[in-house]
Amino acid sequence: MTECAALIVAAGSGERFGGSIPKQYQELGGVSILRRSVLAFLEHPHIDHVRVVINPVHRDLYDCAVADLGLPEPVTGGATRQDSVRLGLEAFEQSAKPQFVMIHDAARPLIDAATITAVRKALNVERGAIAAKPLVDTLKRGADGRIQTTIDRTHLWQAHTPQAFHFDAILAAHRATIGAQMTDDAAVAEKAGLHVLLVPSNPDNMKITNPDDLDRAARLMGHNFNDIRTGMGFDVHRLIAGDMIHICGVAIQHDHKLEGHSDADVGLHALVDAILGAMSAGDIGQHFPPSDPQWKGKDSAHFVRHAVRMVSERGGVIAHVDITMMCERPKIGPHRQAMIERVASLLEITPDRVSIKATTTERLGFTGREEGIAAQAVATLRFPG
Repeated sequence: MTECAALIVAAGSGERFGGSIPKQYQELGGVSILRRSVLAFLEHPHIDHVRVVINPVHRDLYDCAVADLGLPEPVTGGATRQDSVRLGLEAFEQSAKPQFVMIHDAARPLIDAATITAVRKALNVERGAIAAKPLVDTLKRGADGRIQTTIDRTHLWQAHTPQAFHFDAILAAHRATIGAQMTDDAAVAEKAGLHVLLVPSNPDNMKITNPDDLDRAARLMGHNFNDIRTGMGFDVHRLIAGDMIHICGVAIQHDHKLEGHSDADVGLHALVDAILGAMSAGDIGQHFPPSDPQWKGKDSAHFVRHAVRMVSERGGVIAHVDITMMCERPKIGPHRQAMIERVASLLEITPDRVSIKATTTERLGFTGREEGIAAQAVATLRFPG
């Protein structure tokens, strides 16, 4: 039996958010909100299994958001959040039935590991526990724009997710309250007579409801992304007879080509090494050995996307990259903007965060003799502190 599973609820249409893309599939810092929520649980040591409940209409968006995470088939949600949770729990019952389950709204992408740990530990002493925030503001009840009364905020809490329970108890509670239209799982548990502990939640564990919330969440992430890392990459490829060179993702007609096992894009190879270096994750040769025939002639964009996924899966963002090409020919200037746009697209960042420049070596050395081309790259990454 799985000890603790996480059910991520992402079946809503996000009508209050507006737009054609539901909020859970919107991007926050270059990564979808759903993916951030999933990764928080997928990477947590107390979580053994993660499954997502979705609206099948959004299947393409879902597949894109969780690509390469190795999740099981998503569960089709119901007409209400309560229905969706019950269907997700029943899916767990039929597969990896857990002892405990955490239920989390996909629209809370800033959930932190410490809160998840605290909620899980609370299940050792009670059958239910939720992340919650004590109210600190004075509350007023009003009508027609005027205060009617002041409400005593003592003992009042704002419910967050995750909300965690002993699995059998919460599944039975949901089945007993079908159609009751309750707004959260704690209410379902209360109705069934379960005691639910209040666990202080991280104040940043906000729910994305409208577009302004995205801006606030981005600001919170910026404040927390104070683990800044820099990596350097360097690569060289020999020039041989040919008619085209690939540099920084752009094909350039030339009287030579670069020799290499893949497409020999010296600029992208240096970039990948810089990103891997910032993560202390080895080098491009360890991830894509030149002795492996599957990489022969491979577009180096594949290697860049792999490095970008690694950054994302560790909860990081790419802040800036700087690539310097060292060659006599071809001239980089006429192709610089196309290279910047291609690299920005591969890194999923804006072009103003990509610098590409070139220098000659005054006809000195192997680059000066046009025997090869070298590239140096520097990547700056930011991770949660």
